[in-house]
Amino acid sequence: MAHLSPPVTSLVTTRVGLMVNGSRVAWNETQHCKILDGLVPDQLQLCRRNLELMHSIVHAAKETKGVCQKTFSDMRWNCSSIEYAPSFTPDLMKGTRESAFVYALAAAAVSHSIARACASGELPICSCGSVPSEVPGPGFRWGGCGDNLRYGLQMGSAFADGPMKSSKAGGQATRLMNLHNNAVGRQVLIDSLETKCKCHGVSGSCSVKTCWKGLQDLSEIAIDLKSKYLAAIKVTHRHMGTRKQLVPKELDIRPVREAELVYLVSSPDYCTKNPKLGSLGTQDRQCNKTSVGSDSCNLMCCGRGYNAYTESVVERCQCKYYWCCYVMCKKCQRTVERYVCK
Repeated sequence: MAHLSPPVTSLVTTRVGLMVNGSRVAWNETQHCKILDGLVPDQLQLCRRNLELMHSIVHAAKETKGVCQKTFSDMRWNCSSIEYAPSFTPDLMKGTRESAFVYALAAAAVSHSIARACASGELPICSCGSVPSEVPGPGFRWGGCGDNLRYGLQMGSAFADGPMKSSKAGGQATRLMNLHNNAVGRQVLIDSLETKCKCHGVSGSCSVKTCWKGLQDLSEIAIDLKSKYLAAIKVTHRHMGTRKQLVPKELDIRPVREAELVYLVSSPDYCTKNPKLGSLGTQDRQCNKTSVGSDSCNLMCCGRGYNAYTESVVERCQCKYYWCCYVMCKKCQRTVERYVCK
């Protein structure tokens, strides 16, 4: 675990320690913090002082894993290596583009989870977000209970960034990279805050709307981060003036922009299995014969070709709505053709 600092260890490893133990823990005794592998002293202290936060961190860990795998299900690298936590493979240990995405997503996830837990009443130490200072538009008023983004960012950043102070977090370049990508993840979270409304009126009319500020789902945030992953900048650690900092390796005439994900080490193409590089390969991965995107059989299978097979699936069909208020469907069976990489 010394090779990789949180949020991966604090969220994804926490997920392994947490998904096995965390969901069953009441989190009402400080000794419970010891069940989490890989936490550095700052995180242990935060855990002991804020036990009630740990349910939200458990949730963030689980969501990080699920959302990452869903977001990259159409790519050669499909985030499946998270399953091996805490024994991470090189794709998440060596400052790659993939680790940049996972750090950013995990940092966003923990703040997102805490902010929403405040609004839902799950966290007694915080409440709804503050009422927006902007003047409400015509036809609506501020009300409801908005996500407490301010508190989520405060506690989430303390948990995610704390390990970067530790010498176990890798070299200075790795720590700077991880801190930068954590901040990118949280900025995408901040940018996802939007106005949500509920209608009030006679017979369901929308004569009056109550609105509040709420965060988008983490899956939407992950889509934005995936775009940044695809456009991530390779950087190097060099002296700029009196101190070392990260600068673009190819375009070192300008500083790294705050909104860009950065990485230190180029990734393999993930076509073939190579444990030394953290590549699981794409053999037996399902592909889309008609797609021209990253999930196409040509790209997913790296030109090796694919095998076809048929499969029977049962689906709901011929659904009818009955007043009031339910839907009844029949079950229909059909045969579909699937394709997997050779």
